[in-house]
Amino acid sequence: MFRRLLDAPYLLLTLVPLFWAGNIVLGRHIAGHVPPATLAWLRWVLAVAILLPFAWRAMRADWPLLRRHWKLVGVLALTGITLFNTMQYHALEFTPALNVLLIQSIGPLLIAFWSFVLNGERLSRGQAGGICLSLLGVLTIICRGDPAVLVNIEFNQGDLWMIAAMIVYGIYSSLLARRPAFSQLGFLGFCLGLGALLLTPLFVAERLVSPPMVFDTQALLSIAYVAVFPSVLAYLFFNRGVQLVGPNRAAPFFHLMPVFGSALAIVFLGERPHLYHAAGYALVLAGVVIATLWAPKTGRPADVSQARSS
Repeated sequence: MFRRLLDAPYLLLTLVPLFWAGNIVLGRHIAGHVPPATLAWLRWVLAVAILLPFAWRAMRADWPLLRRHWKLVGVLALTGITLFNTMQYHALEFTPALNVLLIQSIGPLLIAFWSFVLNGERLSRGQAGGICLSLLGVLTIICRGDPAVLVNIEFNQGDLWMIAAMIVYGIYSSLLARRPAFSQLGFLGFCLGLGALLLTPLFVAERLVSPPMVFDTQALLSIAYVAVFPSVLAYLFFNRGVQLVGPNRAAPFFHLMPVFGSALAIVFLGERPHLYHAAGYALVLAGVVIATLWAPKTGRPADVSQARSS
């Protein structure tokens, strides 16, 4: 069943924003309760501990490949694991989840930019139109159908941190296209392990200047969620999805995050659904479909067969 799931890229890429939307909602909820570097470090250390029993054999087999490509894997770990998530948690200490979801929607544009700069990939007209259409859906949801809401949003230092985080993640997503033929678990294990290692100095520095952390039920449940769903599963699914369909086809799925974020707010926070939710959902999904159908074919059969045998 799980192997079949890994061969369904669009299902994988749909689950990823669901997990990440939960991460944003939770990160805002516990902002000030768990410091950002501490939350990120505990998240990745626990994720590595969960993944290691399953990935150890693959990591041993992939060790020679890592030694040949350690610079690329190091950059991927630094950008996608160490920096992005820590910067996002830091941003959520200063800005509401609404702003983070808005800024997150520029992800496809930044991925397209870095894919052009780093990989020489160009957007097709269909992709550009699909991204713009789904971006309009994102703005419809965030603005609650009223453009004046967007005009009145005030950007603070948290917003700037989130913009910087998205620039970093655009680099990570684009560089995934250069990933050597690692096994899925081996590659994820190396990235998470290196990312946690690179984050350790910042974690130690934060603990030296921050008050002692209280590991109450709220903190423990939050750490458990971010370690499993937006970490191990989301990164495994996202990496596999990019491997199968390429970064530009995967990029529009970023726009599903505000959709899922709104849905989570309706279910868990008791917010009432409105007509603008339906309109925004329709625009986002239409944009994702258009960008996917009119994207250049970039999947690599060799990668697919390799991943199936891993």
